[in-house]
Amino acid sequence: MSLLFILLLVIGTLIFLTAILKLSPFISFILVTILAGILFGMPLNEIVKSFQKGIGDMLGSILITLTAGAMIGKLVAESGAATVIADKIIDICGEKYLQWGLLLTGLIIGIPLFYNVGFVLVIPIVFTLVYRYKLPAVYVGIPMLAALSVAHSLLPPHPSPASLVGTFHASMIKTFLYGIVVAIPAIIIAGPLFARTLKNIQSEGELPLVEHTVAAHELPGVFNSIFSALLPVFLLLATFLFSFFIKNQTGTQILLFIKEPSILMLISLIVVSITLGIKQGVSIKNIMHTYESGIKDIAMIILIIGASGGLKQILIDSEASVAIGSYFQTLEINPLLLGWLIAAIIRLCLGSATVAGLTAAGIIAPLMNQIDADPNLMILAIGSGSIFCSHVNDTGFWMFKEYFNVSIKDTFLSWTVMESIVSVMGLGGVLLLSIWI
Repeated sequence: MSLLFILLLVIGTLIFLTAILKLSPFISFILVTILAGILFGMPLNEIVKSFQKGIGDMLGSILITLTAGAMIGKLVAESGAATVIADKIIDICGEKYLQWGLLLTGLIIGIPLFYNVGFVLVIPIVFTLVYRYKLPAVYVGIPMLAALSVAHSLLPPHPSPASLVGTFHASMIKTFLYGIVVAIPAIIIAGPLFARTLKNIQSEGELPLVEHTVAAHELPGVFNSIFSALLPVFLLLATFLFSFFIKNQTGTQILLFIKEPSILMLISLIVVSITLGIKQGVSIKNIMHTYESGIKDIAMIILIIGASGGLKQILIDSEASVAIGSYFQTLEINPLLLGWLIAAIIRLCLGSATVAGLTAAGIIAPLMNQIDADPNLMILAIGSGSIFCSHVNDTGFWMFKEYFNVSIKDTFLSWTVMESIVSVMGLGGVLLLSIWI
């Protein structure tokens, strides 16, 4: 049995377990990892050791980053900071530039917030504007959701791109900066420009009005909200800029320490706990309750990420990655396109962007020594592929349909096409960047 056939069998089994049998992706990853080890001829006791090492290596490098990011995002949401940011941007832009304001809002809110939290959070903003300006909900909402999708798939510290940074031993700063460059044209085309074609899509009933849960007098200020929500980004950029000016050994060591993603996120968490927590009169006890809730939101994601690391390690320890890499080299296909293609195919089959990205990374990462590709760009290529063509097996598809109260046909014409535009534009941006990087 050829190694490539075994790899395809493993991927097919993962798809069968998650898409057909509806097993948890975490359990599915464990089962297919054991299957892969057996089929690749590894001793049974070595399979267990390899799997455990893969989980440890994966989570050891990103666990603090993921959990701190989830805590910050939860506090940004529950403190009302995200609402303050959105309201201010909309007030500045007005009706004429409404969609551009929504795009910027989605990108800023999307950076600190986990996707599902961000999606639910922006819905009241979208619906309020729909009623205020008497505009179609899909036309108003698509730009903001396009920006959320890009932030979720391309920009660390989101769980999927952050975990891929660890998988490929890439730079979080470079991945973020390259991601912004790729994101801008993608969200412009998939957001305001594409939304102009959707004015005829009408909701089939009344949309709900959702009231803010934080009283106006309890909301943080605009500067505090933006500073706190984007603090990890500001710190990333600051460490990047200071690296050009700090040349002495002590300063360099301090800068390298702060640049470590887990330390950077920990610093951000401490500062945000003060600015959006203690400063707003929230007790430490309640702040901790908020953080516990944030961790619960991503608990399953963490387990899935860890299990995907186990599969990657099996490919490495069985030396299957070497043979598979040699095969892919004979195809004479751009490695970045290959990463996008694998993620896109798995996304089409499974629906989950996170699982698609992690599975593709597990296949590609062991091959990086054999292929000529920048690891930061590979993360963006896989991230772009992981959101391709969202359809009926994706929870995001149904969230959009139900919240915006549109038909399945119109969901395909709006949501699915938007996600596909973002995905293809992301790939195009990555391929263009690869010319110079």
